[in-house]
Amino acid sequence: MAGDSRASANAAAVLRTVLEHGPVARSGIAGLCGLSPAAVSRQATGLLRAGLLRELPGPAAGVGRPRIPLDLHTGAVGGPVAAGLHIGVPASTFSLVDLRGRLLARRAFPHRDPRSPGLTREIAVQLGGFLREFDTGRPLLGVGAALGGWVRPADGTVVRHEPLGWRDRPLAAELARALDLPVSVDNHARAVAHAEILFGRPEARHSLVHLFIGNVVDAAFGIEGTVHQGPGAAAGDVAHLPVPGSEVPCACGRTGCLQATASDTALGAEAVRRGIVPEPSVPLLVDAAATGDSRADRLLRERARAVGRAAALLLDVFNPAVMVVTELSSVLHDGYLDEIREAAAALSRVHRDPGRVVSPYAGPAVLPGAAATVLLHPLFRDPSHLN
Repeated sequence: MAGDSRASANAAAVLRTVLEHGPVARSGIAGLCGLSPAAVSRQATGLLRAGLLRELPGPAAGVGRPRIPLDLHTGAVGGPVAAGLHIGVPASTFSLVDLRGRLLARRAFPHRDPRSPGLTREIAVQLGGFLREFDTGRPLLGVGAALGGWVRPADGTVVRHEPLGWRDRPLAAELARALDLPVSVDNHARAVAHAEILFGRPEARHSLVHLFIGNVVDAAFGIEGTVHQGPGAAAGDVAHLPVPGSEVPCACGRTGCLQATASDTALGAEAVRRGIVPEPSVPLLVDAAATGDSRADRLLRERARAVGRAAALLLDVFNPAVMVVTELSSVLHDGYLDEIREAAAALSRVHRDPGRVVSPYAGPAVLPGAAATVLLHPLFRDPSHLN
């Protein structure tokens, strides 16, 4: 598969066509991606040799010469896997996924001290143990790591992550050295956007906005399959986007900023202040609402409406085919997603279709899968980089 850029682009076209339509015969691939049968045959041979595709037993349906269907190599024997690492504030999550982004294994690692100078080393040790435990002999392509804040994927540097206290941290290099594996790093909002484009709703391949609400608040914008990074990969910082109607003071000196109004940190603190939960934990708050605590439910709906009002601003600016919102309560319970949709529709000047505002396709497994996609996304854009 090594060669000029045209060959790489052709290989990527074949691989993505099989991702979207497989199992599919070579003749079908040619018709779907616009390449000649000879070009498809050449690239398919290389992708089979690289272990990214496999021939399925039995011919595809049809008359005449048997057409052997191709699919991504997701088999339990020989199918490559990618490791995922999502670094949150209270915990990290480890995962293994196959070439279709399907979750094979998962584990959480709570952080004893999120601002510990040795946190990266602790994460690497625990992740290494996880990978050894779930090693079944399948080829491991490497590790994709995702986290909030300003991340520069070109060199795997965390430029700024306020809750962890990281500045200009060479995270990819540190993890690669500790694990002896290829490591790719990106912002988690972009990682989810890439996962939606690869594995999610077809509309996301045309255009999408992803809004991430956690301890860190981020966003990402993609068009025609490409997620925008901007100069220095700084695009997506919406922490200080003004939320209409909010008067919550922010550390920046203004009021109504999205981070101060709707982040998990702000929500957890407000839940403790109101006496709903004993510690500032959004999962505890969601659990309390699920067990019938009306105060917890009311607070979560307040947050959902604030997120919806912020989403309306992004919808008006970008008018995407789909807006994906990653926010814990709405991922777990559709009622909170409806609150986001209604608040967005009430404020937006262009948005009239509630169905365009959705939760991630992967549901609660969104972050483990998206982290691994940091590694898989470049593979589907240029499979030759494996050589």
